[in-house]
Amino acid sequence: MPVQILMPALSPTMTEGNLAKWHKKEGDVVSSGDVLCEIETDKATMEVEAVDEGTLGKILVVEGTEGVLVNAPIAIILEEGESAADISEVAAAPTPVAAPAGTPAPVPAQSAVEGNVIEAKNKGGRVFASPLARRIAEQNGIDISAIKGSGPNGRVVKADVEAAVAGGVPALVPQAGSAPAPAVVEGTGGYTEVPNSTMRKIIAARLQESKQTVPHFYLTVDCQIDELLAMRSKLNKAAPEGDGGYKISVNDFVVRATALALRQVPAANATWTDTAIRLYNDVDVAVAVATPNGLITPVVRRADEKGLAKISNEVKDLATRGRDGKLMPEEYQGGGFTISNLGMFGVKDFAAIINPPQACILAVGAGEQRPVVKDGALAVATVMTCTLSVDHRCVDGAIGAQFLSRFKRMIEEPLTMML
Repeated sequence: MPVQILMPALSPTMTEGNLAKWHKKEGDVVSSGDVLCEIETDKATMEVEAVDEGTLGKILVVEGTEGVLVNAPIAIILEEGESAADISEVAAAPTPVAAPAGTPAPVPAQSAVEGNVIEAKNKGGRVFASPLARRIAEQNGIDISAIKGSGPNGRVVKADVEAAVAGGVPALVPQAGSAPAPAVVEGTGGYTEVPNSTMRKIIAARLQESKQTVPHFYLTVDCQIDELLAMRSKLNKAAPEGDGGYKISVNDFVVRATALALRQVPAANATWTDTAIRLYNDVDVAVAVATPNGLITPVVRRADEKGLAKISNEVKDLATRGRDGKLMPEEYQGGGFTISNLGMFGVKDFAAIINPPQACILAVGAGEQRPVVKDGALAVATVMTCTLSVDHRCVDGAIGAQFLSRFKRMIEEPLTMML
């Protein structure tokens, strides 16, 4: 019997994903372990490998489709001796699609082979549509409930709304007394729209939630890093060639100092929940990495147990694969503390937004020569400004200050990191 390929859940919290690319086309022979397609999640692009052998008989979800629900059928594989005539039997009864908890189950989709579409409403009247489709409908004053969806299980996707805009469907009727939607004022030079990726939408939602619901407060210290720079230079000059080699950066010292300071001040390695403050046993430090689609925060696990060389190589590997969208979910999920370093861009100081559910994020600025007072006399030192953003619900000011005091001491006296 033909085998359905379902949209996989690539992380415990994943409910939908985008089908970015097919590596196989209809009629291709598929072996176990072959890469079938690429799925874009909220943080990365993951390859989906075939489990069964056979021939790719039908692609049910074309590449570029957004908002495909987990467990929705995306393709059909024909086993030995089967033909295209056997596909309709499987496609006519697709596997149910997982729906968010507390919502009515969606109406099953009609046969994808027949090319039919159904209205994207279930019995409760809810319309199933991708976020991008909703936004386009809203911008064009289109009643999305009047659009028939061609996505999995009748889900309204971008192409459906664009077709509706071109063909004309009922517009939204404002309720009595409601204010009219604000007009969009366009500049004389025009603009280019870049569609929001799933990753970008998740980042926007999480940071908005953080800034609106987490009571931030900020603590700042200036760290003199001349001794650190001298030690870094000596360590890099002594680095072996080939296997076992390393090139330590200032940020590697920051990760190491942060991890050791969290071990010394465990109350800062915490998360707020409605029932308790959660104190973590392991010191897992996340490092913010810029990618074309937004920030991702790969995690250095048990960073307090690792030396500078190991931290350096691990961070470089995680950052490279993060920019390429090749991280596994377990490599960027979790972590009790985040570091965001903009020093390489010449930024002197800044305050970062907390990455929930974490309680702290350390913003690291550029090291620059500044006038300082040493032993009552004016001198010049290389100074790096670091600002700690703190969730006041679970980390008090005194705890934050203790953490920064330990961190500053290790940065200014880097030999203490070797103990």
